Amino acid sequence: MSAPVRSRRTSVADIRALKGVRPIVSLTAYTAPMAQLLDPHVDFLLVGDSLGMVVYGFETTLPVTVEMMIAHGGAVVRGSNRSLVIVDLPFGSYQASREDAFRTASRILSETGAQGVKLEGGEEMAETISFLTERGVPVLAHVGLTPQLVNSFGGYKTQGRSEAEARKVRADAAAVAEAGAFAFVLEGTLEPLAREITAASPVPVIGIGASPECDGQILVSEDMLGLFNEFIPRHVKRYANLGASVGEAAAAYAADVKARVFPGLENTFQPKRGA
Repeated sequence: MSAPVRSRRTSVADIRALKGVRPIVSLTAYTAPMAQLLDPHVDFLLVGDSLGMVVYGFETTLPVTVEMMIAHGGAVVRGSNRSLVIVDLPFGSYQASREDAFRTASRILSETGAQGVKLEGGEEMAETISFLTERGVPVLAHVGLTPQLVNSFGGYKTQGRSEAEARKVRADAAAVAEAGAFAFVLEGTLEPLAREITAASPVPVIGIGASPECDGQILVSEDMLGLFNEFIPRHVKRYANLGASVGEAAAAYAADVKARVFPGLENTFQPKRGA
């Protein structure tokens, strides 16, 4: 019996080759149904540790575990067949040593079927990125505003406002590219600095809240779809307002249940009569 034919997934080499050719499109996904809907439209799907806030209601990404990332990463891989799938390494699973990082990354790749991992950090993580890539683990780096360091930053603050901050972001960007990252996310960085870093980088720069001057963009899908109303990031353009639609649908359903109105199902559950 021959194996079913599947379309070829986008590879890390494909992403790297897009620099200077066209903008790279990416969104987050945490479930198989969402991955299936987004898959035809993006170059890569990121299973971000942002799922801690989006799915589980945590205040930060810090409580997210490796087991959570594996469960959701596997779901996204199964729900997609075209996009490259990258899974975040959660806080505490890779910082202690490069060996810890490899153990975590290899487990995530083998148990989810994803094609690469993402980790946060610049110069301090360069040796780890090199160690991983030399052992066959593709790495998407993440510099600028790094959410796992929210306690050190004192909140989610734009980076690069001072010359010292700008120097740090420049150095981090150069370090992760030199270490072997196939691309890196640049988050929460002022536009002039983002433009400068993108022009200087030999690998694609994927922006989030870092202006359209990057080689591509990524957004949290739930923000883009308008599923949350409590907080709207300033860098997000909403392409739908599904939160309101979900609320309206739930209200309509509740009204029907209370009124015992189920159109088309009136005779579905008739009790059987005895002989």
